[in-house]
Amino acid sequence: MKIWFDILTPKQYLFFGYFIQKLRKQHKIVSTSRKYQQVNGIRKFGSINPIIIGKHGGKNNVNKLLASLDRTKLLTNKIEKLNPDLLISFCSPEASRVAFGLGIPHIAFSDSPHAEAVMRLSLPYAAKLLTPWIIPKSDFEGFGINRKNIISYKAIDAGIIIKNYQKNKQKKMNGKKIIVIRPEESEAAYITKKSKTIKIIKKIVDKFPEEQKIVLSRYKGQTENLRKIFGSDICLFSKPVNGKELLNNTDCFIGSGGTMTAEAGLLGIPTISLNTIPNRIEDFLVKKRIIVRSENPEKISKEVFQSLNNLQIIKKRKENARKIVTTFEDPYQVLLKTMRTL
Repeated sequence: MKIWFDILTPKQYLFFGYFIQKLRKQHKIVSTSRKYQQVNGIRKFGSINPIIIGKHGGKNNVNKLLASLDRTKLLTNKIEKLNPDLLISFCSPEASRVAFGLGIPHIAFSDSPHAEAVMRLSLPYAAKLLTPWIIPKSDFEGFGINRKNIISYKAIDAGIIIKNYQKNKQKKMNGKKIIVIRPEESEAAYITKKSKTIKIIKKIVDKFPEEQKIVLSRYKGQTENLRKIFGSDICLFSKPVNGKELLNNTDCFIGSGGTMTAEAGLLGIPTISLNTIPNRIEDFLVKKRIIVRSENPEKISKEVFQSLNNLQIIKKRKENARKIVTTFEDPYQVLLKTMRTL
């Protein structure tokens, strides 16, 4: 069978890498992506080399629409020639439409019903939707997919990504403890909350002058703004990083509530979520005491202090994470079973 993967984000690149590794032993794999710094920069850390078709539309809605329309046309021409038997995507709007138009069955994954625009543009064309068991099927109602075609698996997507994140902690060059801060996704259609990241970073810089503060920016504008405000007070990473290497050496992680926040928490790293992307996964991890949620700079600084200095808290977080990860099933088996039904 020839299987086509459309990969649009770093999370999708890392998540689908697990499935592609297994599937390519018996099937021919075709992968596509788009011109997008966040994905193109992370390719050097993985084994997937997708065909680049089209580009990311940026923050502006008109540009998003035009980029999507252009990419749909380009994908159509390419995929018609490649003639795959199956599409697997993380609800790619363009790939969904192309697959439907060319009569290619589509298995979609999603843990993000809050991304309503993407759901509306992709799920009506999907044959099956695979999603973590935490997310009620009712969350996807109204997006054009029949409830009977939604299949749950008992795992969190970040748990699949960290399967290859072995605990090979390296000795830190300067011996300093590392605080990693991941600002919010600023160009996604579903972002509505006003950012508090700058105030939080200022508090961390002020309260922890001796620790190494690494900030992972996402876009050019965000990078320029952070550099202008903080200069040498922070270590600013403006390009995609090797998450495995970075997280294995992180002492405390502050994230926006997305995939990397979940990764850090499931690795047992003391993790604080700013909850800029309210979602079921983040809510579950907070309830299970895998991560802590806060948007208050003063409370966050106190939580960071505890995370860096209270060995009991550190030990408890690791224990909570280990327990929950051991309960996860392998969604690859669920995918195989789903493929056989098509």
